[in-house]
Amino acid sequence: MPKRYLKKFVPHPEKLKQNKALGLLGTQIYEADLWHLSRRSVAKAFWNGLFWAAIPMPFQMVVSALFAIPLKANIPLSIALVWITNPITMPVVFYVNYLIGTWIVGNGIDSEFQMSVEWIWRQIEHIWLPLYVGSIVAGFIAGGIGYFSILLLWRLHVIKRWKNRRLK
Repeated sequence: MPKRYLKKFVPHPEKLKQNKALGLLGTQIYEADLWHLSRRSVAKAFWNGLFWAAIPMPFQMVVSALFAIPLKANIPLSIALVWITNPITMPVVFYVNYLIGTWIVGNGIDSEFQMSVEWIWRQIEHIWLPLYVGSIVAGFIAGGIGYFSILLLWRLHVIKRWKNRRLK
């Protein structure tokens, strides 16, 4: 299972307590669910990371990490999942979010779409509302699908391991 492989990258609790920068976030940052791979913390991390990946804003990783604390989601996984929207995938994801937003809000632009920064800056007053509405909706949908998929896949994996153990 990937859990065993990923465990070697998760920091040890004592190393976390030695990091003075993390101390600024309070004692909650040292809770086990935030750093260990459990079914619930991984599922919440998928919801958190996929939601913030869909939102067009700077510093998505920081926001995802800060929201992981009260959600009790795995912080490293929450941060990693934000990178689904990287410089290569970002234009496609945000364009789809914009289309979803125009379908919901009904506030599109009159001119033809062009994939350029200049065009986006000229049209920003017309595209910001559909873009953010579509991004929030897409984030909730992607996060929900990720959350329930992880719970289902984790459960199926546990059942498979039980069956293998019984056969032995």
